[in-house]
Amino acid sequence: MSKSALSLALTGSFATYGAGQIFSGICGDRFRPKKLVLYGLIATSLMNNIIPFCQSPILMLVVWSINGFAQAFMWPPMVKLMSDLFSLEEYQKACVIIARGSSFGTIIIYLISPVLIALSGWKTVFGFSALCGIVMIYFCNRLCPDINDTKTETAKINRVQHGKGPSLFSPLMLSIMLAIILQGTLRDGVTTWMPSCISETYHLGNEISILTGVVLPVFSMICYQVTSFLYKNKFRSPLSCAGVIFAAGTISSLALYFLSDANAAFSVLFSAMLTGCMHGVNLMLISILPRFFSKYGNVSTVSGVLNACTYIGSALSTYGIAVISENRGWHFTILLWVVIAALGTAVCLICVKPWKKSGIAE
Repeated sequence: MSKSALSLALTGSFATYGAGQIFSGICGDRFRPKKLVLYGLIATSLMNNIIPFCQSPILMLVVWSINGFAQAFMWPPMVKLMSDLFSLEEYQKACVIIARGSSFGTIIIYLISPVLIALSGWKTVFGFSALCGIVMIYFCNRLCPDINDTKTETAKINRVQHGKGPSLFSPLMLSIMLAIILQGTLRDGVTTWMPSCISETYHLGNEISILTGVVLPVFSMICYQVTSFLYKNKFRSPLSCAGVIFAAGTISSLALYFLSDANAAFSVLFSAMLTGCMHGVNLMLISILPRFFSKYGNVSTVSGVLNACTYIGSALSTYGIAVISENRGWHFTILLWVVIAALGTAVCLICVKPWKKSGIAE
């Protein structure tokens, strides 16, 4: 199958994940978050078991789109749980820990996939993933706390005291959404297609190219720590910190553009630095920023809407990068990454003063 045909399933899952984030976010403010997470885990485990039986790109698109919607019921309810149960400092630590967990899961699948493919074919990768989901259903049900009535009443009191909060369609929030879309375009677009870029540019085997993808989440884990340190010690504004990290991503993409033909190691290194920076931006704008809306009682909704913007970028880039790289080559594609990173930097830095004046962070 061609890259563009295969990318349909990924694009569909990103699109339904993004749309599901909004629905999940609204539900997270109104229903028991723990139950939503459990339902999402059950559905995604089922879809991973079904995907090996799909024999065409269209069937893969349908199943994987359902999978994307199911996985949308993870993050916004988790944000609701953490914002109600944790102090601000505990919340920030928990966001970094969860982000590291996501990167660790990516490392595991990148390491195990080539082995499973070599031993018994691609279908076993999804069987392994479904098994992981089943294990997490058990642990989530046993160990994850639920929000009690006292916490719910406290949230209602806060909502009465502070009002509904700023509109999600204000110029400030729309600008933040644009920055998140640009971040998602780079984060998931580069992560998805970097192994293909390495394989086609340097004529490496698929298994070796997939293994190079292990470097990306390793750098992401490092960037989570660096971003968290900068936010706590240098910047108290998530937008200031996001702007600086976006700028570092711009420099990384420039280096990738000028040195991508040098050797595979340089390409992997600067791709990893670029995606790591985007994960740092994601930590600020998707994890830390929504916590400021907890006093308005809509933290899950805000989290869902903002996270949906990430996957607008993801959906656009997953299909777009496949088409552009097929028609214009990887060098031109990487140049677009430079432009996107520079634009994201500008948007974040422009939003710094309006964010301070908005009163949201008080």
